[in-house]
Amino acid sequence: YGAKIRAPHALVMTFLFKSGSLREKLKSIAQATYTHSRNLAYFVFTYKGLMALQSQLQGKKIPFHSFFAACIGGWLVFGENNPINSQIIMYLLSRILFGLSRLAVEKGYIAQPKQDPFPLVAALIWGTVLWLFEYHRQTLQPSLQSSMTYLYDDSNVWHDISDFLIYNKRTDSK
Repeated sequence: YGAKIRAPHALVMTFLFKSGSLREKLKSIAQATYTHSRNLAYFVFTYKGLMALQSQLQGKKIPFHSFFAACIGGWLVFGENNPINSQIIMYLLSRILFGLSRLAVEKGYIAQPKQDPFPLVAALIWGTVLWLFEYHRQTLQPSLQSSMTYLYDDSNVWHDISDFLIYNKRTDSK
């Protein structure tokens, strides 16, 4: 699963934003794919092993078991701050926030919104990320910085149609 998810992403990001030889780029793609796949496999193994152990020790499965097993697995497998783990954690965080919001409505902790809150959430997220990009760029994750630089800075430079089709900004002079 990790290879299926990471390989296409690494391929696109590497060829869009990384410099180096074809061999270096292919090695980078393979390394990112391997790391993502390995970490997911280690996490699943750790999580399922701890779930089985807790269930065996207590004679039944209880909700806290999943939280505890995932915390231990998350610490051991995803605790190193590197680009792959960082992306996975950010991916999960965004989905957790949506899930917790839905759970809060479902449980009655907050009222069901009268209107879809998604447009407001989208506006606040885009407003915040572009403010951070413009005034506190260094606080953003490097791959997000690269993407935003490509979209909002490099797009100010235009030579010909190849800028649109291949690269926005050339390092060589024409």
